Amino acid sequence: MQASFLELQNGLDYDDFTSVDLVNAYFARIEEVNLQGLALRAVIETNPAALAQAAELDWEPQVYGKRGPLHGIPIIIKDNIATTAEEGMNTTAGSYALLGSIVPGDSTVAEKLRRAGAIILGKANLVNHCLRLQSEWAHFRGNLASGWSGRGGQCTNPYYPNADPCGSSSGSGVSSAIGLAAGALGSETDGSIVCPSNQNNLVGIKPSVGLVSRSGVIPISEHQDTVGPMCRWVTNSAALLTAIAKRDVRDNYTLAAPALVPDYTTALNANALQGARIGVPRIVFDQDNYTGNDPYVNVVFNQAIETLKSLGATIVDPADLPDAIEITQSNNETVVLNTDFKIDLNRYLANLVEVPTGVRTLADVIAYNLANLELELPTNYSDQSEFIAAEATTGFNSSYYTALYDDYALGRTNGIDAALQMYKLDALIMPSPGTNR
Repeated sequence: MQASFLELQNGLDYDDFTSVDLVNAYFARIEEVNLQGLALRAVIETNPAALAQAAELDWEPQVYGKRGPLHGIPIIIKDNIATTAEEGMNTTAGSYALLGSIVPGDSTVAEKLRRAGAIILGKANLVNHCLRLQSEWAHFRGNLASGWSGRGGQCTNPYYPNADPCGSSSGSGVSSAIGLAAGALGSETDGSIVCPSNQNNLVGIKPSVGLVSRSGVIPISEHQDTVGPMCRWVTNSAALLTAIAKRDVRDNYTLAAPALVPDYTTALNANALQGARIGVPRIVFDQDNYTGNDPYVNVVFNQAIETLKSLGATIVDPADLPDAIEITQSNNETVVLNTDFKIDLNRYLANLVEVPTGVRTLADVIAYNLANLELELPTNYSDQSEFIAAEATTGFNSSYYTALYDDYALGRTNGIDAALQMYKLDALIMPSPGTNR
């Protein structure tokens, strides 16, 4: 079922259908293609309270009016985004190690969705697109089968049988692409919103760290994690971002964000590119050391550039980052992520109200996986190297801080910011595929 938020709201306003009807329709679609038929395995579980919530939202406008463009709209969220256990859903990052765990309450983004009137329809599977990193635990564990998580099994792209859905937010991407919900939330540490959005023909927005709270989201790295929308329409993604963005005292990174969040849908202007200067850091994806793109991606990318020109943009091509090659060869990110993951995950696990499996640290998770190979490893794979590397880290030492500082310099000071200033640009554009978390 494919419809924009506006089309769905119009249908609700004219009594063509109710929110209860929408929930039932999406549940029927999930039943049709998730485990049966195409067997996409995009949804890991549905919300047993969704129909009751939809019924309440159906009568609410008659008394109080609508809450906004998301009122009564079913949304899928990734299974690393916490929802209160009383509702009946798990929050597991795709792993049996956290099955039945009780979170302290809703994540901030789940709270914001509910306040905006959205219905959380269910949780999306965490899956990946490469053999290097498994997507269970948001694409940060080890060498495991493509598109696989312990709880969710093997997810595939809806556009071609058994094709790569990409990134750990692929369950969210597939859900939006094939109409299992009106829209979805994913999370990204390194590409897991933009790549599955690319692979599933969606509009994905990876917000800057701090614009959207990560409180209640199973972490990889406080320096890189973020939550964002994945939808079929720009307007839907803009509306979702408006709903979830804002400062949050439970995530101090958000205190650097603007005090007042705008309505991002008001910025959608067909004439906005008139006079804009857009740069293409071509050396990053035209070089042999960048392996993320199929050659045809670059063909389509160049066609997109021509479209931008036709809309009034000035294209600066190339507009290379001064340290582009150094960025592709740097290992700083791995140093930071391994340390952050151990510290941030241990904090998350310690704050859980209850964990039936007893896992309270990363070391416990590693031990659980080894003790439950039949649940946590697909056939012919036996690796959790990323977990082991993270567990071996020794905290915030000089190597960590050096890598973190160098990351900022590479990506910002001598990278994006430098290119924007050097070429007097408003924005940079690139193709989105690549290795992702």
